[in-house]
Amino acid sequence: MFENSLNDPTNYKNWTEAQWREKLSPNEYAVLRQAGTEPPGVGEYTDTTTEGVYHCRACGAELFRSTEKFHSHCGWPSFYSPLAGDAVIERTDTSHGMIRTEVLCANCESHLGHVFEGEGYDTPTDLRYCINSISMTLEEKPIDGQ
Repeated sequence: MFENSLNDPTNYKNWTEAQWREKLSPNEYAVLRQAGTEPPGVGEYTDTTTEGVYHCRACGAELFRSTEKFHSHCGWPSFYSPLAGDAVIERTDTSHGMIRTEVLCANCESHLGHVFEGEGYDTPTDLRYCINSISMTLEEKPIDGQ
């Protein structure tokens, strides 16, 4: 169907910034493509307890389950684990004079947020994936096997 991966519209890693600007709202673009952060406490999923799967707003890839979401009271949705080990990419972020671990969608390399370790939350992993609501969409559905 496509001559090579450069012409494949689902190969989001090859999208131009112009394509991303056309697909995303200015606020979505600022967070997902420019590693911005939405203000604390304003995101639509910060306090959501709805059962379902969270997807990348940029490409639709599955990222997190509601069963791994917890209330950290930090102002952003928090998860103690991604959906699968290969759903996200973690890389060192030295912006803003800090050393943090940035979380990106493995499918399209869009910025999702950051992950923090050792904060003492009572979770199975002692990790807090602090994710911008604007980086995700929620597919409401029952989570089986949990």
